[in-house]
Formats: sequence, C-alpha cells, structure tokens
Amino acid sequence: MRLVSTFRPAAGMAGLALLCACQPSRPAAEPMPMPTGAGAMAQPDAQMQAVLDQLMALGAKPVETLTPEQARSQPSPADAVMALLQRTGRGTAPEPVGSVQNRTIPGPGGMIPVRIYTPAGSGPFPVVVYYHGGGWVIATIDTYDASARALANAARAVLVSVEYRKGPENRFPAAHDDAFAAYQWVLANAASIGGDPRRVATAGESAGGGLAVEVAMMARDRGVALPLHVLSVYPIADGDTESPSYVENAMARPLSRAGMQWFFRYYPRTPADLRDPRISLVRANLRGLPPTTIVNAQIDPLRSDGEQLATALRAAGVQVEQRTWTGVTHEFFGMGAVVDKAKEAVQYGAAGLRRGFGG
Repeated sequence: MRLVSTFRPAAGMAGLALLCACQPSRPAAEPMPMPTGAGAMAQPDAQMQAVLDQLMALGAKPVETLTPEQARSQPSPADAVMALLQRTGRGTAPEPVGSVQNRTIPGPGGMIPVRIYTPAGSGPFPVVVYYHGGGWVIATIDTYDASARALANAARAVLVSVEYRKGPENRFPAAHDDAFAAYQWVLANAASIGGDPRRVATAGESAGGGLAVEVAMMARDRGVALPLHVLSVYPIADGDTESPSYVENAMARPLSRAGMQWFFRYYPRTPADLRDPRISLVRANLRGLPPTTIVNAQIDPLRSDGEQLATALRAAGVQVEQRTWTGVTHEFFGMGAVVDKAKEAVQYGAAGLRRGFGG
C-alpha cells in the first residue's frame, strides 16, 4: 500500500525553483485571453510577487538541480502561502468544508489513497474526481488541499482527490491508469460517499489537468460513462517545450522550462512517450469529449498548452471555455487565501462544473 505523508511539507510542481529577480509588479488586471505569440516575460502582480518572495525566503531550489527525493521535500507554494499568512498575522486554518475523509480504493498497482471532501448541507451532491499537480513526479493531495477545499465549496460537490502513482518509481502510464481507476471507482461508489453517480466530473491542475482530460478520453474509448464536465487548470497538454509560452517564460518562477524538462525526464519511459496522445493531448482524438473549462496563468510555460488544447477541442466540436489570468504564475489556483485572482479562477472553474451538473 502506498501511503501519503501528512506531516512533512509537500512540494508542488511550482514550489521547487528559486525565484528569479523581478522588476516592480504591475497593477492587477482583469483576466483576459492572451495572445499565443511569444514576447517578453510579464511581471507578477503585487499579491503574486509576495508569494514568490516568500517561497524564495523558504529556500526553495530549482527543481532541475535536485533528485526526485530531494524535490519531494522542498518548500512548496502551499508552504509559502502558509508562511505569508503567518508573517502578516492572518489566520492559517484551512477553508472549512462539511467533512474530510481519508481512505484507500483499489487500483491497478495497489491501493490508491484518496481524500474525500464533502460540502456542508444535504446530499446527494454531484462529484468531482480531482487530480493534483506535480509533473507526475512530486506533490501529494496534501500539497493541493487548499484547491480541493475551495473547489468542493464553490462547485457544491463532493470532491475526491486522488493520490496516483508517480515516476520515476512508477513511470508512464501508471499515473494515467490510476486516474482512470479512481474515476471508475467513483462511478460505482458515488452513492456511498453522498454523491450522485449520474453527475460526475473530472478536474485537475497541471499534470492533473491533463489527467482530467485524458480520463474523459479513456471513458469514451472504453464505453464508460463520460464525465459531465472537465475542468483543466494550466494542463500539461504537449510534450514539446518549444511553444511560445515556453520561450517567453523559459526563466519563469516558480515553474521554468528547465523545470518542465526535468519532469519530462522522470515520468515517461522513453522520450517517445512525450508524443503519446495521453500526454500530448493536443495531438489526440478529442471528438466526443464533454464540455471543458480551461484555466491558465500568464506567467507560465504551460500557458500555450492550455490555449492550444482549447483550440484543438473546439476544432473537434467540443464546447470550451478558456481564460488566462494576467500577472499570476503557475500554481496560483490554490492561493485564494492571499491571491484574489485565485478566488476568481476557482469561481470560474466551479461555474463550468455547475453548468455541467445542470445547476
């Protein structure tokens, strides 16, 4: 059985690189679609910069300079948010939900730890199967606890956060297989956790954002009930690191181009796996997928992945909503305690889920 540590700081994909020197931040702007052409790297707004400064103060190192074992114990963006709250005298208690339950479910490689967040009130609720980020190598459901709580409340849904296997110990497609197994378990057991098996969606961030889409593809291809909606937050959707946003944000922090290349070294079995449509979603058959909401950050190598995925989905006849938030970086989505745009993005994503659920 694979266990999830709940006692040590868990590193998110973005929390593992030392912050680069930045110019003074620009005033916050409304979220807006961003062009796909590469240009000069934008600067974080004041709230985002405060988190990045705190992450640097915690001593995070560039992920590409570390082993996976070292990376997994690095300070994460979640740690930086907590430290910033403490330093500014604000409360550090997690956002309350109705209940939280840790359990394990069967998976293809052994038992899969999951964490079930149930909103306050009376069910049955719709269900969101949620996949955390971390490049399929690092991070845990603990690292992404804030995102899970915020999304469960905003979507008024039971949220099942999945602790899938990771590389290099378990290489591609281990995480993808666990993700689909967890989705199938939810379809079969939703009623037992206060959920409605007829109203199930997938969601995820970064690597998990790609998994949320790929699970829908697997459901379509295997004759399993499709999720009603997919929420994909700054997804990994292409194994190519030459896109406009990779060029523009090559030296971005907390996630850089070199950092993404590090993740691409430790999860795929061979470089050829990066062209597999389960990773390079932009090259996949996307027809017949459910309505999809995509959230992106401006200062993120993965911005073009999300934009290009939205274009590919539309070309395949899929209903898509995509927005890019300016002045924020990769991993901003779970920072609602200190970054106002994170709250906006969570509400935007939850609105898509609620539409999918028919509410």
